[in-house]
Amino acid sequence: MAQANEFLTYKGHPLVRCGDTLYYGSMADKYIVMLKVLNTKKVDDLEVADKVSIQLMHTDDEMRAKDRIVKTSEKEGLYNAMDLGAIWLERALRD
Repeated sequence: MAQANEFLTYKGHPLVRCGDTLYYGSMADKYIVMLKVLNTKKVDDLEVADKVSIQLMHTDDEMRAKDRIVKTSEKEGLYNAMDLGAIWLERALRD
């Protein structure tokens, strides 16, 4: 039986959703990725993410919000955005 406080993970990092925004990574690490669904499209009976904004961000609370953003991009589809976000996060945490 899973613990109530465990998060969904993707490639070994936590993935948390809050409305149209997904946070990928741990706040205990130096960086996280924020994915924001900008547009959706209807596929059969489902709403599917169409355009997604990706931001690699510092987790340091002392920095201004504008200075926390390291990289930013937009991708078509959630899979493409998650794939790029995972690469950015792995590289940032490795350095």
